[in-house]
Amino acid sequence: MPIDRSYIRVKAMLIAPNEDRSHHLVSVNAPSRENPHGFHRLIGGGVELGETHREAIVREIDEELGAHIHDLAHLGIVESIFRFDGGLGHEIVALYTGRPDPAPGRGGGTLIESNGTVVPVVWRPFDDAHLDVPLYPSAANDWIRRLATAPSAVEPSPGAAL
Repeated sequence: MPIDRSYIRVKAMLIAPNEDRSHHLVSVNAPSRENPHGFHRLIGGGVELGETHREAIVREIDEELGAHIHDLAHLGIVESIFRFDGGLGHEIVALYTGRPDPAPGRGGGTLIESNGTVVPVVWRPFDDAHLDVPLYPSAANDWIRRLATAPSAVEPSPGAAL
């Protein structure tokens, strides 16, 4: 069943660095009209009615990867307005960082979406200028660059409430 994109969706997504902080975990998504070679997306999903975005990211990582999150930290909120197969999409995304446990191995793994679809996950390099596959939400790229250069953790943005 296709996703209803006729309203603004609230999501929670995780920037999940590997041990040496050279790569972060993303899902590998099929080609679309706008991205004929496919695209990568941060791991996470929708916030359900009555759920905080923090509760949502914990639930999503458990459901999709069968993992818990260590060192979970809220980074900030980004807004994503995009086109997918010609249709308009709009998301407000709470960004987190943390380490899934267990984490997929170096070769990646899979996640299971709420509809039962199995999606590959891979470790995308933080230094991704050479990649032709875009990463979404693109508004998260500033946070991703900050995490790549941070010694161990990134301070949340001012006013980023947990």
